Amino acid sequence: MPPEFNVEQQTFIEQAQQGKDWSWSALRPSVVCGVALGIPMNLTMVIAVYATISKHLGVPLRFPGKPGAYHSLIEMTDAGLLAEAMVWAATDPAAANQAYNINNGDLFRWEEMWPKIADYFDLPIAPGLPVSLTAVMADKESAWQEIVVKHDLTPTPYQDVSSWAFGDAVFSWDYDLIADGSKARHHGFHRYVDTTEMFPRIFDKMRARKIIPPR
Repeated sequence: MPPEFNVEQQTFIEQAQQGKDWSWSALRPSVVCGVALGIPMNLTMVIAVYATISKHLGVPLRFPGKPGAYHSLIEMTDAGLLAEAMVWAATDPAAANQAYNINNGDLFRWEEMWPKIADYFDLPIAPGLPVSLTAVMADKESAWQEIVVKHDLTPTPYQDVSSWAFGDAVFSWDYDLIADGSKARHHGFHRYVDTTEMFPRIFDKMRARKIIPPR
């Protein structure tokens, strides 16, 4: 429900900049994916912990979102790519006083990506089961603690390891979600991330930091 605070922020900064010798930049990522803990909007943590607990409980990796979301187009933004875009926007004169959509540059459907994620975690898949992760994962703290002890993981409080509400939000998008990132490319930011390669790379980093178990 409007108003969108980021729209108001941009309007405010645009007006404040007029006649000044400084510039502003606004970046609009898609679903940001990275390794950071305690972040309320990190889909890779949601998926990694969901898959890890599913494996611990001996159940297949079921897509928990709406059926339409499984077949719709979606895009991601790698956190490293977003950081590079921030540096570019802050230092390239072409980016002054501009707003940009920042995304990996490719599109995918969960029906294609989900089996690859399941393979990474050595899990079978089963037909999707629309559920609220916020609800079904609420009582899984003890399972997570068992996993931490069993695999000698870095002790991480369950409330910091994932944001189920954000997963529920993303997996409920049963329509194509595409933000045109061509403006940034036209203005000089040409970085691209293959999302199929991004997911296992980030999961590998989580394993290296002992956030999730090794293979």
